Amino acid sequence: MTAVETVEQAQLATRPAIKPGDTVRVHVKVREGDKERIQVFEGMVIGMHRGGARATFTVRKVSFGQGVERIFPLHSPTISKVEVVRSAKVRRAKLYYLRDLKGKAARMKDSAKAQ
Repeated sequence: MTAVETVEQAQLATRPAIKPGDTVRVHVKVREGDKERIQVFEGMVIGMHRGGARATFTVRKVSFGQGVERIFPLHSPTISKVEVVRSAKVRRAKLYYLRDLKGKAARMKDSAKAQ
Protein backbone atom coordinates (compact mmCIF):
# COMPACT_ATOMS: atom_id res chain seq x y z
CA MET A 1 0.00 0.00 0.00
CA THR A 2 1.48 3.36 -1.02
CA ALA A 3 1.55 6.47 1.14
CA VAL A 4 -1.29 8.05 -0.85
CA GLU A 5 -3.51 4.98 -0.37
CA THR A 6 -2.78 5.01 3.35
CA VAL A 7 -3.90 8.63 3.68
CA GLU A 8 -6.99 8.04 1.51
CA GLN A 9 -8.06 5.03 3.58
CA ALA A 10 -9.38 7.33 6.33
CA GLN A 11 -11.47 9.28 3.80
CA LEU A 12 -13.48 6.30 2.52
CA ALA A 13 -17.17 6.18 3.40
CA THR A 14 -19.23 3.00 3.64
CA ARG A 15 -21.60 2.78 0.68
CA PRO A 16 -23.71 -0.10 -0.63
CA ALA A 17 -22.28 -2.07 -3.52
CA ILE A 18 -23.53 -0.33 -6.65
CA LYS A 19 -22.82 -1.27 -10.25
CA PRO A 20 -23.89 -0.09 -13.70
CA GLY A 21 -27.54 -0.94 -14.34
CA ASP A 22 -28.63 -0.30 -10.75
CA THR A 23 -31.38 2.22 -10.15
CA VAL A 24 -30.26 4.24 -7.15
CA ARG A 25 -31.67 6.95 -4.95
CA VAL A 26 -28.90 9.38 -3.93
CA HIS A 27 -29.59 11.68 -0.96
CA VAL A 28 -27.48 14.81 -1.43
CA LYS A 29 -26.95 17.58 1.13
CA VAL A 30 -27.70 20.94 -0.50
CA ARG A 31 -26.71 24.21 1.17
CA GLU A 32 -28.91 27.23 0.51
CA GLY A 33 -27.61 30.22 2.41
CA ASP A 34 -27.19 29.14 6.02
CA LYS A 35 -29.70 26.27 5.72
CA GLU A 36 -29.04 22.72 4.63
CA ARG A 37 -31.55 20.27 3.19
CA ILE A 38 -31.53 16.82 1.61
CA GLN A 39 -32.31 16.54 -2.11
CA VAL A 40 -33.00 13.13 -3.65
CA PHE A 41 -31.73 12.26 -7.14
CA GLU A 42 -33.06 8.95 -8.47
CA GLY A 43 -31.85 7.37 -11.68
CA MET A 44 -29.85 4.58 -13.28
CA VAL A 45 -26.11 4.19 -12.80
CA ILE A 46 -24.64 4.34 -16.32
CA GLY A 47 -20.98 4.32 -15.38
CA MET A 48 -18.49 4.05 -12.55
CA HIS A 49 -14.93 5.25 -12.27
CA ARG A 50 -13.04 3.41 -9.56
CA GLY A 51 -10.04 4.78 -7.75
CA GLY A 52 -10.18 4.69 -3.96
CA ALA A 53 -11.22 8.04 -2.53
CA ARG A 54 -11.46 9.50 -6.05
CA ALA A 55 -14.14 7.02 -7.21
CA THR A 56 -17.20 8.49 -8.95
CA PHE A 57 -20.43 7.20 -10.40
CA THR A 58 -22.71 8.72 -13.04
CA VAL A 59 -26.48 8.63 -12.56
CA ARG A 60 -28.94 9.36 -15.38
CA LYS A 61 -32.63 10.15 -15.14
CA VAL A 62 -35.26 11.65 -17.42
CA SER A 63 -36.91 14.71 -15.93
CA PHE A 64 -39.85 16.32 -17.78
CA GLY A 65 -38.73 14.65 -21.02
CA GLN A 66 -35.16 15.91 -20.70
CA GLY A 67 -32.26 13.58 -19.88
CA VAL A 68 -30.27 14.67 -16.83
CA GLU A 69 -26.95 13.15 -15.80
CA ARG A 70 -25.08 13.85 -12.63
CA ILE A 71 -21.65 12.66 -11.54
CA PHE A 72 -21.28 11.99 -7.83
CA PRO A 73 -18.03 11.41 -5.91
CA LEU A 74 -18.64 8.06 -4.19
CA HIS A 75 -17.02 8.97 -0.87
CA SER A 76 -18.09 12.62 -0.68
CA PRO A 77 -19.43 13.93 2.65
CA THR A 78 -22.16 15.79 0.72
CA ILE A 79 -23.80 12.43 -0.04
CA SER A 80 -25.74 11.40 3.04
CA LYS A 81 -27.13 8.11 1.74
CA VAL A 82 -27.25 5.92 -1.39
CA GLU A 83 -30.11 3.42 -1.72
CA VAL A 84 -30.25 0.72 -4.40
CA VAL A 85 -33.87 0.65 -5.59
CA ARG A 86 -33.55 -2.10 -8.21
CA SER A 87 -30.83 -3.90 -10.07
CA ALA A 88 -30.78 -4.78 -13.76
CA LYS A 89 -28.88 -7.37 -15.76
CA VAL A 90 -26.44 -5.58 -18.06
CA ARG A 91 -23.55 -6.75 -20.21
CA ARG A 92 -21.59 -3.52 -20.41
CA ALA A 93 -19.51 -1.57 -17.91
CA LYS A 94 -20.59 1.79 -19.36
CA LEU A 95 -24.22 2.21 -20.41
CA TYR A 96 -23.71 5.34 -22.51
CA TYR A 97 -25.91 3.89 -25.27
CA LEU A 98 -28.94 4.68 -23.05
CA ARG A 99 -28.46 8.35 -23.97
CA ASP A 100 -29.78 7.61 -27.46
CA LEU A 101 -32.75 5.52 -26.31
CA LYS A 102 -36.04 6.72 -24.88
CA GLY A 103 -39.27 5.29 -23.58
CA LYS A 104 -39.67 1.54 -23.43
CA ALA A 105 -36.45 0.97 -25.38
CA ALA A 106 -34.44 2.42 -22.48
CA ARG A 107 -35.76 -0.13 -19.99
CA MET A 108 -33.44 -2.79 -18.59
CA LYS A 109 -34.34 -6.34 -17.64
CA ASP A 110 -34.38 -6.71 -13.84
CA SER A 111 -32.00 -9.25 -12.39
CA ALA A 112 -33.55 -12.09 -10.40
CA LYS A 113 -31.45 -11.47 -7.27
CA ALA A 114 -32.70 -7.89 -6.93
CA GLN A 115 -36.23 -9.00 -6.18
